[in-house]
Amino acid sequence: MAKPKKSLTAVERRAEELDTIAAVLPIERRDELAKLLTDQDVETLRHLVNQGMGDNTLRALTSDLAYLEAWGLAATGRSLPWPAPEALLLKFVAHHLWDPEKRAEAEDHGMPVDVDENLRHQGFLRSAGPHAPSTVRRRLANWSTLTRWRGFDGAFASPSVKSAIRLAVRAVPRTRRRKSANAVTGDVLAKLLATCATDSLRDLRDRAMLMVAFASGGRRRSEIAGLRSEQLTVEPPIEVPDGPPLPSLAIHLGRTKTTSGDEDDVVYLTGRPVDALNAWMVAAKIESGSVFRAIGRWGTVSRRAIDPQSVNAILKQRAVMAGLEPGEFSAHGLRSGYLTEAANRGIPLPEAMEQSRHRSVQQASSYYNNATRRSGRAARLL
Repeated sequence: MAKPKKSLTAVERRAEELDTIAAVLPIERRDELAKLLTDQDVETLRHLVNQGMGDNTLRALTSDLAYLEAWGLAATGRSLPWPAPEALLLKFVAHHLWDPEKRAEAEDHGMPVDVDENLRHQGFLRSAGPHAPSTVRRRLANWSTLTRWRGFDGAFASPSVKSAIRLAVRAVPRTRRRKSANAVTGDVLAKLLATCATDSLRDLRDRAMLMVAFASGGRRRSEIAGLRSEQLTVEPPIEVPDGPPLPSLAIHLGRTKTTSGDEDDVVYLTGRPVDALNAWMVAAKIESGSVFRAIGRWGTVSRRAIDPQSVNAILKQRAVMAGLEPGEFSAHGLRSGYLTEAANRGIPLPEAMEQSRHRSVQQASSYYNNATRRSGRAARLL
């Protein structure tokens, strides 16, 4: 006789529903999300998944939605109302953009102590001080996006909210920080690769990962972690004078941060990165599926792909092994480093952008120009 199915609590039901979209969510926090998010929140996220929104965008939306719900509960004692009234948006700005000097004089300036402690206890706050303006703007933008997806109009574009943000940013000036303090240029990459000198599986994987990420135009860590063998096609060898032909591979990127899945963006690998990638795939016996995989304690290669955070962790670990300061480098340094190195070698910006697949000339040139300004002619007019 079959046992009657146990009825699920609301939290357990949301946890099961989150499992259905686990591929694009930070599912290691599934149980926390199930407690924070409402039924309507989960339904909105499932709708966005079905709409084909990019994985990284969905992760950012989910992370910000969880933060907003946690902040709303801590600040008001209730889940977020949809749509949010203008007063709540202004409260959010006031809690996150404030003047540390004024806070020292008045404890009620900025985020209240009890709200701060609540969010810190849950792991949503780590550093002290006001938020970066870019973070506040991003969370408000995602809040606005989620509001529209629920079929509501919000007050996000109201003059009072815009004015509050503008005045708060002026009161707490911050210089914009790079995602990686230093670029991973050719000389830095050589030091990292020198730590991958053996034929162990970890060395082979990390050598291939670093070389592919850099040489393919400074790919994002999500693109490297998600790379599959089905995206690789062998190209005719490249003829070079006074040497043997160089092996060549094409990487079909598919959907990226700045493209849709309908576009077939292609970047190319030539020479040493191809050899490194082939050596890893042969040693790991990878014929299909994920290219860069976790390696178990006893040297077994997992069938699962490494996650994007692991790309960053591996780079920092190799930095330590190379005698570098790990806090100075991150995976994004490979992206900025590629364009910086291209500038150092005199490669024209449009040609470098063809490989990096930057859509914004302004963004790409910010890396490129920083490498050339100090030694360029514009700095030597006298």
